[in-house]
Amino acid sequence: MPKFLIQATYTPEGTKGLLKEGASSRRTAVEQAVASLGGTVETMYFAFGEHDIIVVVDFPDPVAMAAVSLRVKASGALRTQATPLLSLDEIDEATRRQVSFRPPGA
Repeated sequence: MPKFLIQATYTPEGTKGLLKEGASSRRTAVEQAVASLGGTVETMYFAFGEHDIIVVVDFPDPVAMAAVSLRVKASGALRTQATPLLSLDEIDEATRRQVSFRPPGA
């Protein structure tokens, strides 16, 4: 299953909701949203700095990740960024594939 790193930052409205509901409630909400599209939450952390939440999830396909991302962003409670994560084996496979590419000016 494709794996994604999600970095999220609460908006002021989202922070108010977090203060009201608590962190455990948010983990449950994230797990339910991910599971609704056949995915699983590998890990979830709260953080200080640019991002408030760091989550690693597995989804059956990138479209499932996009669906969750769109729904979360539409809520206005969070700003998110999803990064596809590749295993070492996947990168090894990528290095073996032939690519026809000519750099600019070459």
